[in-house]
Amino acid sequence: MDTLAFEHAPIGLVVLENRIIRRCNRHFGEMFREAPELCENVSLGEFYASEQDFQVIGARVLAGFQAAGRYNDERVMRRRGGELFWCRVRGTSLTPESPFQRSIWSFADLSDERPLVELTQREREVAILTCRGLTSKEIGRELGLSYRTVEEYRARLLRKFGARKLAELVAKLSGMPL
Repeated sequence: MDTLAFEHAPIGLVVLENRIIRRCNRHFGEMFREAPELCENVSLGEFYASEQDFQVIGARVLAGFQAAGRYNDERVMRRRGGELFWCRVRGTSLTPESPFQRSIWSFADLSDERPLVELTQREREVAILTCRGLTSKEIGRELGLSYRTVEEYRARLLRKFGARKLAELVAKLSGMPL
């Protein structure tokens, strides 16, 4: 019965071992435009927007796992064929003593609520941290940037998303109605 629920869940589900996909369901395959059996034994990194995203977000995930045994965020991911899209990701470590050893993850496609605007790697990082409610100073500390540099990135994001103020930008980034 549990196999039936896993396979037919209305959300993408993945079992990872050391960030390698060991099992995924049909919905994950549909979302990433790949047959589920072809995803097995493949690094999850192949579905990230970039190798840098894989490394940076991996460090955040590890910190979240070490602190609470779970992690969640919204990020840009890559389908087979290269199309980028926003995705809500939630994970739980099944091995707290070694957080990446075995974990289970859910993936939800946010494309309908949040169209993708082309962003640089740094703009994506600033956008994600802005959505998490961090101030410019906090983002600067986390990314090793000055407060003014973060403000410049936020100004670019405001222009790219056609937002007049930060609250409107966060609403657009979050897919919330304005």
